[in-house]
Amino acid sequence: MKEQSIGIKILIVILVVLIIVAAILLGMKVAKDKEQKGEIVTGNKENEQVGTTVVEVKEPKIFQGNDRPIAVMIDNHKGAMPQGGLNDAYLVYEIIVEGGESRLMALFKGVDLEKIGPVRSARHYFLDYALENDAIYVHYGWSPQAQSDITKLGVNNINGITESESSFWRTKDKYAPHNVATSTEKILEIANRKGYATTSNKDSVLNYVAEEINLESNREATTVTIPYSVSNEVRYEYDSVTKRYTRYSRDIKQVDWQTKETVTTKNIIIVKCENWTLKDGTDKGRQTLDNVKALKGYYITNGKAIEITAEKSSRNAQTVYKDLEGNEIKVNDGNTFIQICPIDSDVEIEPGIPEDTSNSNTI
Repeated sequence: MKEQSIGIKILIVILVVLIIVAAILLGMKVAKDKEQKGEIVTGNKENEQVGTTVVEVKEPKIFQGNDRPIAVMIDNHKGAMPQGGLNDAYLVYEIIVEGGESRLMALFKGVDLEKIGPVRSARHYFLDYALENDAIYVHYGWSPQAQSDITKLGVNNINGITESESSFWRTKDKYAPHNVATSTEKILEIANRKGYATTSNKDSVLNYVAEEINLESNREATTVTIPYSVSNEVRYEYDSVTKRYTRYSRDIKQVDWQTKETVTTKNIIIVKCENWTLKDGTDKGRQTLDNVKALKGYYITNGKAIEITAEKSSRNAQTVYKDLEGNEIKVNDGNTFIQICPIDSDVEIEPGIPEDTSNSNTI
């Protein structure tokens, strides 16, 4: 009996050992499968530790690091084309100015660019979007309202007119006033001299996500046309292979001033906003916006469009872009053009439902 008892104990030990070995082998197989799928990564301090493995935390690449954004006013007159730096901006705003023209404000973060521009003068409502991005605001001259608001709002700004010609220089391939260029190196040198912070921990205005977003929408958006005025129309054409939109201005395909690369974007956000002429005594037709409220618009990416709202509670508050169910939209990891266009702009998203041109825009 004693020998039988010992034999049973040995058998139990062997079974336990076999179970442990089987569990270890199964665990190794699961870990290997996950590693092949990119779920397990070793030796990466930026990843999150879970148990005895390191699980990759995927983050969008378009908005990384603590470099403070730089917001540069870019001339969009036909005499200013082609512009420099638009492909390297993580975010570009386009808004109406006087004379039916529009102006661009390009935001850069952690990039080194030798030629940005042509740089143009400030308009006061662009400050709202520089502030919500915690950006150093760069311009070449200013309107009276912009000058007043920069002081009143305490905007960290760089006015190229007051800087040296080595920092803001006129090029010979364009005519004045559409030919002023600068660089990120010169901007940062001036910012340091002025004592401006060059790092920032402010979150992105847009809710970028790493995973690819394909909108659940029946509204296809292969061609997007946005008239700012009779003589100033923007168009985007979708490429289903690259999943990006090529930008056209006044029927001219836009390219970079220096590299000659085609200007493209991953995301387009359209916001319709009422504008009118300022009574500032200058008779120059300068505009203002009614933008601190909830406005209607569209989010467009990967060949689809959805209706959204853009909600801004104050001039320096970050705009929140929501779907019609009230959820903040997820934005594809990539650069974005935000088109803040006149409320009566006859926007066309093709193929799709004809645009409602009514002026009832406020939510």
